Amino acid sequence: MLRLDRGTHTLPWRVLVLIGLAAFVLFLPGRMATPPFDRDEPRYMEASAQMLETHNFVDVRFQDKPRYLQPAGIYWLEAMAVKAVGMEYARTVWPYRIPSLLAMTAAVVLTAVMGASLFGPMAGVGAAVLLMASVLVAAESRMGTIDSCLLLSVLVAQFALVRALGDRAAERVTPVGTAVLFWGAVGCGLMLKGPVVLIPSLATPLALGWLERNMDLWRRVRPAWGWLIAAAVVLPWCIAIGVVSHGDFFRRSVGVNFLGKVASGQEAHGLPPGYHLLVFLIVFWPGSYFAASVLPQVWRERRTLPVRYLLCWIVPHWLVFESIATKLPHYVLPTYPAIAILTAGLLAQSGTVWRHGPNARWGRVLLGVYAVLWCLVGCALAAAGAILLWKLEHQFSVPALVLAGGVLPLVGLAMWQIWRAELCYAALSSAVAAALLYVGLFTVVVPQLRSIWLAPRLVELVQAHKPCAQTQVYSVSFSEPSLVFLIGGKVVLTGAAQAAQAMRDHPACTAALVDVRERQAFMDALGADGAKAVSRGTVAGLNYSNGHAMAISLYTLDMPAPGQAH
Repeated sequence: MLRLDRGTHTLPWRVLVLIGLAAFVLFLPGRMATPPFDRDEPRYMEASAQMLETHNFVDVRFQDKPRYLQPAGIYWLEAMAVKAVGMEYARTVWPYRIPSLLAMTAAVVLTAVMGASLFGPMAGVGAAVLLMASVLVAAESRMGTIDSCLLLSVLVAQFALVRALGDRAAERVTPVGTAVLFWGAVGCGLMLKGPVVLIPSLATPLALGWLERNMDLWRRVRPAWGWLIAAAVVLPWCIAIGVVSHGDFFRRSVGVNFLGKVASGQEAHGLPPGYHLLVFLIVFWPGSYFAASVLPQVWRERRTLPVRYLLCWIVPHWLVFESIATKLPHYVLPTYPAIAILTAGLLAQSGTVWRHGPNARWGRVLLGVYAVLWCLVGCALAAAGAILLWKLEHQFSVPALVLAGGVLPLVGLAMWQIWRAELCYAALSSAVAAALLYVGLFTVVVPQLRSIWLAPRLVELVQAHKPCAQTQVYSVSFSEPSLVFLIGGKVVLTGAAQAAQAMRDHPACTAALVDVRERQAFMDALGADGAKAVSRGTVAGLNYSNGHAMAISLYTLDMPAPGQAH
């Protein structure tokens, strides 16, 4: 029988420091060498950069357009990080990723703390390892987006609930500070992504109360007045943006962005229910198999308090995001710490050999098939670097092959341990494989994929051949936000006719980026000035955001710049 006893199940602070350092070091490689990922990450970066330039920290904008999708919290954090390192005047990527790095590191540590509180110290360490080793966490920790920080706010709220559960189990009064922590975390989550944080934070205690027919946990966080703390965090900015935008922020963020995702798939991300369950095999790898393997034991232990609490955290959030039309893998990221804790907690109860698998033959067959698919995913991830470099860059990369040679044996070892039902050892072997994979992928492979990093190369081309110091650049064919951020926001995303007209109106200090497929339309729009148009260079590659191969040239008009002769 599992028991919740926060007083005896704790991790020494030295262990927590080691876990934090391990996560920090694992998440560190690649964030300086990797250009911004289109499309969300550079949008956040550009909006944060414009905050620093304009000193307008209320009205979030991307170029001259309002960015009314979520509150300003993430932009404040990124702007603070850039300001703290003194790089507010440079369009350098890595400072904007500092909040994600720190937030995800803290999330791993909090996962360890809660895992130890619920299941014991070994489970806490195991949960931290499973979380930090997962594919989605490795990716999100390196991106200057909102999801790592949102995850941390959810975890702080859940940490407060775990403390309240411990108080309930020990029959002691929950301190007011725990309620303040809970509602403060909810308020921070509201400032990051609006009402999304309410789904895991409020659904967990309410679902548990409904199952137990006892709302004691909910009452322990003082909802009668606690919501005022959350309101105090978010309300000042809400009033300010309501006045500045004349209410347009709320119409767009709630009516278009939030409710629009529920009703229809936005930006071609509409998918049927079951999507998150299918991609879980990949995005939570290597922990996905072990999470599947403990499902029979989860069912058997479903009435124990730690398991019931974690299910009340996981199931409502998962069902909500399976039911809405728009689906992206990171939408269920707030459930991953709970899944890691539940998996590690149950594995830690069994000792060396796992003896709590499915009893039915069909269950064992399904789990075996899942193990084979899990192995194939691991092999594909190990070989992906060498294959991508060969296919996209036509490079035979020895370091990438060495990387695959280091990861594949560990995946094979983990499969052998799975066959022997030594799941704890298998989880450790596969986590080491994942760590090697990520370090190698982000230090060896990703920086060499030049053909997919079009924006940095286009900026280099513009800087090398711009006719004036204050050249106005028009991008006809490439409208990715990464170009906007890296070029300092000074680019107009437009069509061939508009770019041609601007070049004719200001021929000395105007340049246009035009793909080969739109070259003829651009030349036709230039008319008689088309004979003066000169290509200053071409950047060819793949726009991985839409899968289009592109050959983009920089055009200027062949005439003297101001103050220069022919």
